[in-house]
This record gives sequence, structure tokens and C-alpha cells, in this order.
Amino acid sequence: MSYATVALNKSHKKELFNCGHTVLDNYIQNIASQDVKRNLSACFVLEGENSKKINGFYTLSSTSIFKEAIPSSIGKKLPASYLHLPSTLLGRLAIDKSCQGQGLGEFLLIDALKRSYDVAMNNVGSLAVLVDPIDDKAERFYLRYGFIPLPDINKLFLPMTTIGELFK
Repeated sequence: MSYATVALNKSHKKELFNCGHTVLDNYIQNIASQDVKRNLSACFVLEGENSKKINGFYTLSSTSIFKEAIPSSIGKKLPASYLHLPSTLLGRLAIDKSCQGQGLGEFLLIDALKRSYDVAMNNVGSLAVLVDPIDDKAERFYLRYGFIPLPDINKLFLPMTTIGELFK
């Protein structure tokens, strides 16, 4: 089976998406299109053989992080004048129940990291990708891929330099 990630559009059957998390289901069904229209986030969906069905999705948006929140090993290399550091927020990532357990979460994560890295290197500066896991299971997922906990802000952090190593 082949998959592609594309920008969310009107042809996608959002109402059929069910990942098992009411917050994420509600987001894609009722909020995502409005966030995209308002330029609050970009939403990418995973299409399968039936391109109208959403097998999974993720969102990306710009954010910033306080310099004090990141590991000192990274922060000490940055100019003192930067109190806020530009970052990319991987705000949501979900897989429909019918597709869970097939490695598609990893596929979407890699796609999101690649897209974030390309933008950071070519268009808009970004020090890292941040995630705010919805639960412990999601946190364990991101930790397996090298995300670093930021306990003071309850987010996880993956530097672009680390992401860049994946795509060299």
C-alpha cells in the first residue's frame, strides 16, 4: 500500500476520522480547517488508496521557546541576546484506528521532521521541533525518536541539528 501526505483540503472526509482521542478527533473534524484558513497551523493528512479518507494527520506551526527552557549544552552556544528561540511546533499527530499498528505514526513523524527541517534550512529559521504529547503513550513514542524532555514547560524538544543528521 502506498501513502502520501498532502495539505488538508475540502475533499477529505474529516468526519470519518477516529483515532480514539476525542480531542484529536474533534480537532480534525471541526477545527483544523479553520486553523489552516487563519494561518494558525498547517495540517497535513495521510492519504491511502482512497485519497478522501484521512488515515492520519499532523499539524505544524511556528512557535518560540524560552532559552532557559532548553538544555544548557545547546543554549550556551547561542547568543545571549536571544531570550526566545524560534522553533517549529508539531502540535498534533494522530493515526486513524483502522490504520494503527502499521508504523504510520513513525511515517508521519519522519514526514513532519523532514518538512520542518527543509523549511528551517531554506525559508524560516527554527532551532528545533517541539511536541506536547497528549498522554504517556505519546510521550514514550517521541522519546524513542530522541526527543529531549523539557520538564519546566512539559514539552519535548528535538534540535534541528539532530534532525539534519537523519536526512544527510
